[in-house]
Amino acid sequence: MIYLASPYTHPDPAVREARFRAACRQAAEMSRCGISVFSPIAYSHAIAAHDLPLEWDFWERFDRAFLETCDEVWVLTLDGWRESRGVQAEMELARELGKPVVLVEPGDALTDQTPVTVSRAGAGRNACLPEPRRRQGEPFDATL
Repeated sequence: MIYLASPYTHPDPAVREARFRAACRQAAEMSRCGISVFSPIAYSHAIAAHDLPLEWDFWERFDRAFLETCDEVWVLTLDGWRESRGVQAEMELARELGKPVVLVEPGDALTDQTPVTVSRAGAGRNACLPEPRRRQGEPFDATL
């Protein structure tokens, strides 16, 4: 299973909502392609609306439990991912656990009519997502 990390916390509720929707779009596309995915933002956004803190300090123990069960971490590189304390902590935890970390651009999904193999995402299953790739100038995790 893929753990889809993405930035969330922001003082502007409209930014949080946009980040939530972007994470849901990416997770939906991955699911449509047959890739098992867990998005902590898709899971916790509605729950957090019930007077729960938004900060990583609160969500860390929950996210850690899910991350430990996942095979690898994909980071959705929305604006703010580099500055996100949660995303950076998720990437570090994945590395500590020996799990691959890859960067994916928002909207990387292709159509179902253009399948490619995403071997790291599902033991060679055909899927309709391109290989995760790094942004120019960004480090690519050596555990790949």
